Amino acid sequence: MRIPDTPPVIQSLLDNDFYKFTMQHAVVKLFPRAKAHYRFINRGNHRFPDHFSVVLRQELDRMAELRLTGEEKQYLALTCPYLDPTYLDFLQGFRYDPSEVTVRQTGGELDVSISGYWYRTILWEVPVMALISELYYRVSGLQRNSDEQVAAVTRSKIEHYRQLGVKIAEFGTRRRHSYAVHRLVVETLKQYGEGSFTGTSNVHLAFRSGVKPIGTHAHEWFMFHAAGYGFKMSNRMALEHWVEVYRGDLGIALSDTYTTPVFFAAFDKKFSKLFDGIRHDSGDPLVFAQAAIDHYRAFNIDPLSKTIIFSDGLDPQKVDRIAAFCRGKVGMSFGIGTNFTNDAGLPALNIVIKMVSAQPEDRHWIPVVKLSDEPGKYTGDPEMIALAKTVLQIS
Repeated sequence: MRIPDTPPVIQSLLDNDFYKFTMQHAVVKLFPRAKAHYRFINRGNHRFPDHFSVVLRQELDRMAELRLTGEEKQYLALTCPYLDPTYLDFLQGFRYDPSEVTVRQTGGELDVSISGYWYRTILWEVPVMALISELYYRVSGLQRNSDEQVAAVTRSKIEHYRQLGVKIAEFGTRRRHSYAVHRLVVETLKQYGEGSFTGTSNVHLAFRSGVKPIGTHAHEWFMFHAAGYGFKMSNRMALEHWVEVYRGDLGIALSDTYTTPVFFAAFDKKFSKLFDGIRHDSGDPLVFAQAAIDHYRAFNIDPLSKTIIFSDGLDPQKVDRIAAFCRGKVGMSFGIGTNFTNDAGLPALNIVIKMVSAQPEDRHWIPVVKLSDEPGKYTGDPEMIALAKTVLQIS
């Protein structure tokens, strides 16, 4: 099976989430010899069409041709002054190496893994997921809603958020229906979201649309630090290293890699004052919001001076409920992903790619895990999960 003569699905090196570049910048500076291994997790047990792996492999190989353009580099330099000029030079010379990605298919089951130096492999996760999602619909021959319908649904949502008076960012690259839908969504959000729409996590679409790229770091940042420094020190060292690189910029900390209570134990007065806020990504958002409010107040910090970024499976109903609870108590903003970029008349895929092991510099490979506030979202080796729960005293 061969791809017809159509343009590549991924056409820009920047067609990726912003936090991949901000983390890559930090990895290049601090952990240039570290290695990482990632695996595809099919949470929805989706069955993939025959020969799907062949089509995916061909699109991955085409990514080797991607290059950062001079115009894109200038955009990053002007928009993201905290990224070192040396890093932007590195990114201009960066090329994807498709040999770092292994793809296999047995019947309808798909197996994808990524392995190599962390500073390189860190960029694969998001575009690989976007490819799997888009190609699934394409190869299956499934038809989405029209552009007019997608735009109308998106407009309705962002106008609802404007009326609610909340700030909204788009976070939907990894599980988007397609690049075409994603681009249409961002254009619609910009057109109708003035005063509410703050930007997109997708750097390429931020560049094209003249909006702000949004993001800081992901779970893998903390997972790697557990491999290097142990579970008890992982949150603290991950935050320390983030501050070392960004000196107060990009100040939203992710809270649930090893459950929120464990995070707050490490998020002391220094970090609570220094970071602009925290991101919620699992568990009950109202329980989390109250815990954050109590945490800030314990340090005599006004919760309204800080921001919670809510980003866990949001839709208008969830945003309404969260906003009603938080208003007047704590700053809030919302990062909405799949509900924007894959609300096109077809079921969205429930898939992730997660780091499963890491090799800190000059050490052996160590399994890594994520213990979110929802046990059903735990990822990693079961024995290492059990060890982490014991060490961190998680019941």
